[in-house]
Amino acid sequence: MSSPIRPPFTEETARAKVKAAENAWNTRDPEIVARAYTPDSEWRNRTEFFTGRDEIKAFLRRKWAQELDYRLMKELWAFTSNRISVRFEYEWHDETGQWYRTHGNEHWEFDDEGLMRRRDMSANDYKIDEAERRYHPE
Repeated sequence: MSSPIRPPFTEETARAKVKAAENAWNTRDPEIVARAYTPDSEWRNRTEFFTGRDEIKAFLRRKWAQELDYRLMKELWAFTSNRISVRFEYEWHDETGQWYRTHGNEHWEFDDEGLMRRRDMSANDYKIDEAERRYHPE
């Protein structure tokens, strides 16, 4: 499996890669999201460290069972030949109806086929009122 958007990245292809990731994550489908990663992809998500598509899918199932009505925006921050850094924001609510906005950064490294082999993510959450939401379903 490979991606049609492969390194070395240009500004145009880096932006396209970020938009493709945003679109995939907004499906909230772990199977779709996991296709973008190598079978042995290494992740750091906040304080969790894990490897491989099966663990990625398990993580995403847990995540979206808790982060309800999740909606994400990703923005290209920087890129090199096979690496991309993004800033992101997403909004979600918990089972009580409390809304949150999460801000963070991700650093991505890709193999020659355009699959992500490393993802390093840091983020912070804070409470918002529903009226403060910026991201709504399309």
